[in-house]
Amino acid sequence: MKISEILKRDFVISELSSNNKSDILFELCKYLEQSGIIKNKKDLFDSLIEREILASTGIGENLAIPHVKIDGIEQIIGLLGKSVNGVEFESLDNQPVHFIFLLLIPQNSTGQHLKALARISRLFKNSSLRDHILKAKNADEIYSLLIDEDSKFI
Repeated sequence: MKISEILKRDFVISELSSNNKSDILFELCKYLEQSGIIKNKKDLFDSLIEREILASTGIGENLAIPHVKIDGIEQIIGLLGKSVNGVEFESLDNQPVHFIFLLLIPQNSTGQHLKALARISRLFKNSSLRDHILKAKNADEIYSLLIDEDSKFI
């Protein structure tokens, strides 16, 4: 699975304005509602918070991958937000999160979301990529960096 299959250029936010986990998740939900992907940001937000209560999606190396299954979509949809200052996300490594890669997963998805999670995790293991994304000035630059790095993997 390629990143371009789940992340479109318009779904990259180069600077999130929120500064805590809950507000970041709400900001991402609001973006998806305004983009017409979801109808109700509050319902999505509540689902994401429920998921975070089970276990933090902050997987380490400054990355969080919040994800939920929802009705009404046919394929996985990704939304990437960057926080230059980083936020506390209860990550496994106790480090601040700079990259929040939200995944919306179709209800009937069985294994595709696991491939998406693995792909994102693999990409962001690259410290050079993380540094370049952190320094990127806009969403186009971030998207290009991800697509270029992703093209190196089979």
